[in-house]
Amino acid sequence: MTGPRIGLTFDTGALIALERRTQRAWNIYRTAMQDAVPITVPVAVVLEWWRGRTDFRERILGGVRVEPLYTKLAQSAGEAMASVRSASPVDAVVMASAAMRGDVVYTSDPSDLEKLRRHFPGVRVLAV
Repeated sequence: MTGPRIGLTFDTGALIALERRTQRAWNIYRTAMQDAVPITVPVAVVLEWWRGRTDFRERILGGVRVEPLYTKLAQSAGEAMASVRSASPVDAVVMASAAMRGDVVYTSDPSDLEKLRRHFPGVRVLAV
């Protein structure tokens, strides 16, 4: 019997990198799809990223699991913001979301999310 598969969590920068068709972001996305690795995008990230419907944005969203903002997730993100004063709400939600599953986070700005690792030490943060 195998354990749960570690998934990926994408932040806004990762979605923008996909939208801009950067090679590294698409390699990560395609490999995850081929290996059936789940990609989660918290709904707060969609709010920050979405600027109108396009076929390409729909294609990106079609390949990820959009996670709703529920109370436990919001509480965890709020606690992280209390301990890391410079954290943005969306970044805190991304890290709290990933921590709940043990995901690896992909971002275009690892330095912002690295600050939150003080609160979520088990989350790996990688650049797209």
